[in-house]
Amino acid sequence: ITSGQSAFLLTGFPGLEASHHWVSIPINLLCVVSILGNNIILFLICTDPALREPMYIFLSMLAASDLGLCASTFPTMVHLFWLGARELLFDLCAAQIFFIHAFTYVESGVLLAMAFDCFIAIRDSLHYATILTRSATAKVGTAILVRAVLLNLPGPILLQQLLFPKISTLSHCYCLHCDLVGLACSDTQINSLVGLVSIHFSLYLNSFLIMRSYALILRTVRGITSPGEWLKALNTCVSHLCIVLIFYLPKLGLSVLHRVEKHSYPALAVLMANLHFLVPPFMNPISLLKRFQQKRIDAF
Repeated sequence: ITSGQSAFLLTGFPGLEASHHWVSIPINLLCVVSILGNNIILFLICTDPALREPMYIFLSMLAASDLGLCASTFPTMVHLFWLGARELLFDLCAAQIFFIHAFTYVESGVLLAMAFDCFIAIRDSLHYATILTRSATAKVGTAILVRAVLLNLPGPILLQQLLFPKISTLSHCYCLHCDLVGLACSDTQINSLVGLVSIHFSLYLNSFLIMRSYALILRTVRGITSPGEWLKALNTCVSHLCIVLIFYLPKLGLSVLHRVEKHSYPALAVLMANLHFLVPPFMNPISLLKRFQQKRIDAF
């Protein structure tokens, strides 16, 4: 059978199908709060002339990617949990794969740019404005978007060359590249290689460079003798570090769960998989709004 004729069945919470409406209420609330919170962030940055610094431009990109991630996953969750619609055609599934992974890579790239911004702000604060100009910030943002598109474009295209059963059951309530590759009936070596290269040149490389940036930040802070300046320098990056942990910890938890207890507690695995994409968009606005409040206190 060809990929274009295939249909995929979304998976809710195993054993709790009769209670999907009630179980999904917290997830739906997370989505709604995430959408409202990130829209507030974008509104504040767009309307406040004081928020034209590179860090806040990166924060607006982070909020936009969070909104894109919600828009990529929320519709299928609503269709599954509230309408009982499990079937998803291949073209829609491939499109969802592209947007989910692309927005995830954009968010990871923005976190790396923010780590670099923190490093420059602490190490070379006097020349910060000349290093991270609006032009340089725009180029970095464009590079993040282009890289996310280029890394994710081959995946859905190569999936069209694979053969799938007429009906297949997915592991989650949305489509992921690795999930579809595991369901294919034909050779998937190229697809697996492309997926591996993509994730290594995005999430893994970014996480390494973020840790490297913070190692350099700590080394720079150690050279500051004044306790007040030392605390001020660390406070500059506290919000960003919280966002980094919010982004990577759910991924780490899901990875551990899939290797240890996925089959013992399938409903928990599905819940973690949903929170994996919903927690960062929900928590990021909370961290960012605290940063905006601190910014206005400092300005006052």
